[in-house]
Amino acid sequence: MSKVLVLPGDGIGQEIVAQALKVIDHLNNNDNLGMELVHGLIGGTAYDETGSPLPQATLDAAKACDSILLGAVGGYQWEALERDLRPERGLLGLRAEMDLFSNLRPAILYPQLASASTLKEEIVSGLDLMIVRELVAGIYFGQPRGIETRDGERYGFNSATYYESEIRRIGHSAFKIAQKRDKRVCSVDKANVLEVCELWRDVMEEVAKDYPDVELSHMYVDNAAMQLVKAPKQFDVMVTSNLFGDVLSDCAAMLTGSIGMLPSASLNKDGFGMYEPIHGSAPDIAGQDMANPLATILSVSMMLRYSLDQVDLADKIDRSVNTVLDQGYRTADIASEGDTVVGTNEMGDLVVKALQG
Repeated sequence: MSKVLVLPGDGIGQEIVAQALKVIDHLNNNDNLGMELVHGLIGGTAYDETGSPLPQATLDAAKACDSILLGAVGGYQWEALERDLRPERGLLGLRAEMDLFSNLRPAILYPQLASASTLKEEIVSGLDLMIVRELVAGIYFGQPRGIETRDGERYGFNSATYYESEIRRIGHSAFKIAQKRDKRVCSVDKANVLEVCELWRDVMEEVAKDYPDVELSHMYVDNAAMQLVKAPKQFDVMVTSNLFGDVLSDCAAMLTGSIGMLPSASLNKDGFGMYEPIHGSAPDIAGQDMANPLATILSVSMMLRYSLDQVDLADKIDRSVNTVLDQGYRTADIASEGDTVVGTNEMGDLVVKALQG
């Protein structure tokens, strides 16, 4: 039996995770999934109850589980807190404590949603790329960092740092994924102006020697952003740093019609993973039964595929999402003329109904 820590978090996190739990309950009751759920707190909700965005109880529970299912963190009401107490620090802390260095962010355009993309259908039709983002180092974690007063004015600073071992392990992760896909890796950096990216590129070249069946190319991040919009299907696997991956994966998400459609996985070297939609807590629509739960449901699929060795059930979830989209049901963020618009709860129920078919 697998044990999964459920962390709904803040904002729409509560609503979307509730729909994913409907799917898990169905698979437990009908497909012998055998998943035990443990519930915990993270983010602003955790701060309100415990005074910390990452309570020790949550961290202890994570270490006793096989995977984590996360909703979202953050919200307007916590923005005035000291930086170390803000909801996002809980998420960053959990990633660091569990050493979840490899963030997998697929960008897949479901054929039913081609018209929902802001790009022409011929540009995005058939899109299927994977962004592999280094998640526990780089400028988000580098030291020194802070805001000080220097020469009579405020001065902010962050450090973009990488050890070659940190680059090497994310490189291996990307190349292994590429071997199961189209065997192409594009490493994204800014080596023309940043020394840390010079090292990144050198190490990627070294890693590539271990994978002679995979083609390695390099691209500067500004060009990569342009190419994602201009010709996104040229990419198979993109591997990049924490900051660049954060930006590029959100850009790639919109190619698919909605950021609400894309799941993600964050893995450590042992296959332990945290699974979450790539979108945020969307406090402006929280509690209104408007949020798209499909990315969270698809995050369960990724969990079954990458951490829990339940590929058949992962495929079953994917097929069920496709069935619901084939039937013309949409949440508001992905709806076009003629679609049937449904709320968060109904979309979850529809996926469960498709699982029964």
